[in-house]
Amino acid sequence: MPLARDLAVHGDRVALHTRTGDISYRELAERVAATAERLGPVRRLVLLAGANRPDALVVHLAALAAGHPVLLVPGDNESAIGALTAAYDPDVVARPDGHGTWTLDERRSASAHTLHPDLALLLSTSGSTGSPKLVRLSHENVQANAESIAAYLGISGTDRAATTLPMHYCYGLSVLHSHLLRGAGLILTDRSVSDPAFWDEFRAARGTSLAGVPYTFDLLDRVGFERMRLPHLRRVTQAGGRLAPERVIRYAELGREAGWELFVMYGQTEATARMAYLPPQLAAERPQAVGVPIPGGSFRLQPLDGPDGHDEPDTGELVYSGPNVMLGYAESPADLGLGRTVEELHTGDLARRAPDGLYEIVGRRSRFAKILGLRIDPQRVEAMLERHGVRAYCAGDDDTLAVAVAVAVARTKTGNATSGADRADVDAARVRRLAAGECGLPVRAIRVQVVAELPRLATGKPDYEAVRRMTRTAQEPPPGAPAVRVGGATTEDLCRLYAEILDRADVTGDSSFVSLGGDSLSYVEMSLRLEEALGTLPANWHATPLHALRSCAPRRVTPPAGRRRTLETGIALRAIGIVLIVGSHIPVFLVQGGAHVLLGVAGFNFARFHLGEAERRRRVRGLGRSILRVAVPSVLWIAFALVLTGEYDLANLVLANSLLDQDNSDPEWRYWFVEALVYFLTALTALLAVPLLDRAERRSPFGFALGLVGLGVIGRYDPLGLAHVRFHLSPTVVFFLFALGWAAARARTAPQRLPLTAVLLLTVPGLFPGGQPLRTSFVVAGLALLIWVPVLPSLDLVNRVAGVLAGSSLYIYLTHFHVYPHIRDYSPVLALLVSLVFGVVYGAVSTHLMRRVPEWLARKRPRRLSPLPRPVR
Repeated sequence: MPLARDLAVHGDRVALHTRTGDISYRELAERVAATAERLGPVRRLVLLAGANRPDALVVHLAALAAGHPVLLVPGDNESAIGALTAAYDPDVVARPDGHGTWTLDERRSASAHTLHPDLALLLSTSGSTGSPKLVRLSHENVQANAESIAAYLGISGTDRAATTLPMHYCYGLSVLHSHLLRGAGLILTDRSVSDPAFWDEFRAARGTSLAGVPYTFDLLDRVGFERMRLPHLRRVTQAGGRLAPERVIRYAELGREAGWELFVMYGQTEATARMAYLPPQLAAERPQAVGVPIPGGSFRLQPLDGPDGHDEPDTGELVYSGPNVMLGYAESPADLGLGRTVEELHTGDLARRAPDGLYEIVGRRSRFAKILGLRIDPQRVEAMLERHGVRAYCAGDDDTLAVAVAVAVARTKTGNATSGADRADVDAARVRRLAAGECGLPVRAIRVQVVAELPRLATGKPDYEAVRRMTRTAQEPPPGAPAVRVGGATTEDLCRLYAEILDRADVTGDSSFVSLGGDSLSYVEMSLRLEEALGTLPANWHATPLHALRSCAPRRVTPPAGRRRTLETGIALRAIGIVLIVGSHIPVFLVQGGAHVLLGVAGFNFARFHLGEAERRRRVRGLGRSILRVAVPSVLWIAFALVLTGEYDLANLVLANSLLDQDNSDPEWRYWFVEALVYFLTALTALLAVPLLDRAERRSPFGFALGLVGLGVIGRYDPLGLAHVRFHLSPTVVFFLFALGWAAARARTAPQRLPLTAVLLLTVPGLFPGGQPLRTSFVVAGLALLIWVPVLPSLDLVNRVAGVLAGSSLYIYLTHFHVYPHIRDYSPVLALLVSLVFGVVYGAVSTHLMRRVPEWLARKRPRRLSPLPRPVR
């Protein structure tokens, strides 16, 4: 192999700059020749513990020059050395002794293996250090790749490249080979670029070239690389993973100002090292591209079939051909005798060829994960998070997506990293929402762990197995902790439960459902799951800190199957009410009054979940979010129904039907309940935004609610004539029901509940046209239960069904008018069931989208690049 055999032709040029002095090419050639003679003419398999040290490089070059295949392993990884020694039984083991000098342990004088004549080098595949699966490279592979890299980088004898990457890593090894081929100098060091001594060595040797993986650039940012005075630097190369386009632009512009070039490159161990590069003059304008094939190589795109397929034109799996394509893989010593088994390299990367001829990687086929039936591309999730300023590694793990997130590092105005004390908090809940929105997965299928440093292999590449491991560990109970049992939940168990359902990462023992922003849309699931964990549910659980909830729980063992449970009255009324509404409209039966009961339940939940101890502005913000969560899905559905049927008008669409003069036709009044609810929430938000009224409510919660009941009773009889043609559906008339529910939530004693009951008994009769005794009785009975009975006896199955119906009651109400007419003539009961299921599905979709809209808007908002700081000259 010429690059190893012809070292002496470069004469007295400096080959290696080391801590102990310089070594010329002539001296290096002599040492290589002596070691080659020691290895002998009979080919043997040499296992070399690689390191950026002269002795290790000498052994490597000697073996290549004499034709001995080299199995290169990380010298600082004893387990990898041991594993590969056991797997391949090398004939010679070259590793340092106790004094740091590389010694040759000649285990036999001839090889125990059949070694193919073309075999020159064995390297671990990316991410598989220590695995018996190796890449078999030929003499031609190594020589051709070195020549190609030296050509497109323009390496000359005056260059000096620092060994910033490990020797056993194909990228680091290619730096050695390509520079030795051209008689350039190597600054042979094992120091990190984060070490000030590295830069002393680099300047002293008049360094011209730096190579790095994405992590290297993280370190360069931290040490203030852009301010360094490096007058001899000519090029910076990057490979080993995707560098964010904005960082490519930043470094390209920095290089343009400082007088050096940035080469973004793409490669794999299976291609010896390199397959493509981005010409440096294009880096700033085409930062997302990997570029063009290296000299002597070529690409083709193989179309994909099945679920991996992309609809974009000129897109497919990237397939590479060239003299640097490996012979094939080895998985045991028997494979060392094989010749070429691979003619072209199927990279596993999904790519597209842009109109300008540059190739772009759009995904990684082998990293696709199947999660909850969906095919997920973790690389796309990483790229999306990167656009939001979040550095993360993602990996599929069974039915979850594991995400490791690096803590954010605050930047000064010049772009420099600040001290560790200035690290910004990372919102794990936001990361979960972003990832879930990108993938279409539920938030609970995303595991997020915030770490100080993203896990990497020795090569600097992502360690995805560590990502899976650390996120599992973060979410599992401590070793020896018992599983959550009925009545046996610990405070830690409850914290995990709240974090899961409310999608919060800041849950502590002092948190409560209300303090964490829980609302009526999440309390159904929370109450059912909480009762399952505690055994019984205290009446004021939503405002009770978790440590106090735990102390309320009875000490119980796991009960037998089919045990009796309790169900909150509010949940039961929501479930029963929506079934009666839909069933009466079909009709399957005729029991009216469900919507009026739901108004009382809405007031009850309003007081419980939106009137906690939070300060006034936070209260108002929470109420604003609740209004949107009701109004937006409603308007969207009504717009859809308007286009579909033409039964509505603009007043319905903007929820203003009750405010305008209308006739008595049925379709126009279908959504009176939604309109009333939005009006009540909007008006009360405005009231509570007034500091004086906010303080009054806090001083006397029940008195304030009772005052609203009084106002509602006045409106019930419409003294000002504000009611519209359908009296019993007018917001001003039915507000007293909402106010009664609010007051019921604030009532703590029988003397407080008695006047509410009296109001109920006096005001509901006569509300409905023609008396309607059954409807009146149902409303009175339902709201009386809400006032006096906090929970009802129930069963597990009933709780599960009631929870689903109650949580989706708004969405079932919205959609059922346009579902049941298509089915009721065939089967009224089936029409009822389908209407309920359809509403549940619409609710799930609406909730998912409403949680994602803020992040989607943030993603669409144009972002400005930070100004590039000028280097100090």
